[in-house]
Amino acid sequence: EVQIVESGGGLVQAGGSLRLSCAASGFTFDDYSIGWWRQAPGKEREGVSCISSSIGMSNYVDSVKGRFTISSDNAKNTVTLQMNSLKPEDTAIYYCAATRGTCSWPPHFYEYDYWGQGTQVTVSS
Repeated sequence: EVQIVESGGGLVQAGGSLRLSCAASGFTFDDYSIGWWRQAPGKEREGVSCISSSIGMSNYVDSVKGRFTISSDNAKNTVTLQMNSLKPEDTAIYYCAATRGTCSWPPHFYEYDYWGQGTQVTVSS
């Protein structure tokens, strides 16, 4: 059974940091790239970052470049999104998702095979 579980969301003040974790199981982790997506109320789901650890490649949406860092621990089948200098506009539900092969950028949600349930990130001003 495929499972993707996000953790680490919460409430933080603007300028603060959060560290999101994504734990995956039930598929061959090394064959997939992992992306983080977010969806704010009334907005479309947005691809935030993606990592293809097999080729050492990562991508970021422009609005988070320099503030967010994605990393992968293939031995533990986990991916982490370190979020610094958070802004109120980062408030959203954050989802972890797996896509077979390498990341395409910009990403398309239909390319992702497996999704987690999401974790809420709220940044207060």
